[in-house]
Amino acid sequence: MEHPEAGTVVVTASGDGTYTQQVTTSAHTLLVDEPVAAGGADDGPNPYELLLASLGSCTAITLRMYADRKGIPLTGATIRLRHDRIHAADCADCETGRGMLSRITREIELAGELDEDQRAKLMLIADKCPVHRTLSSEIVIETRETGR
Repeated sequence: MEHPEAGTVVVTASGDGTYTQQVTTSAHTLLVDEPVAAGGADDGPNPYELLLASLGSCTAITLRMYADRKGIPLTGATIRLRHDRIHAADCADCETGRGMLSRITREIELAGELDEDQRAKLMLIADKCPVHRTLSSEIVIETRETGR
């Protein structure tokens, strides 16, 4: 398959497994799959792992850019993320009061000779990464059939 233009992602069945998908961007190709326990071949990360990877990598990049711009001696950041579902009634800060909702837990480990003010500022900046803002905003997904 030829690579799409920048800003477009193409997902197609790879033909190698029941759920295995090939993801192609303008410059990269990777496989996405479900674990064996879910009927997949585990040929790549699952869709939620990719979602978490997007948030984690965007967070780390945002922290690096901010630290470089402000001269903060951040030597590295490790981001650990988990996704689960919780009852809305158990969430004190959520608008939804009924049913289930998704929860992403993000833990950030900052490395470097940072003072408390720098650490606090970096933790605030983490929430400003573009993927975090997208996931925290109302999202409209427009779906249409093509190729007919």
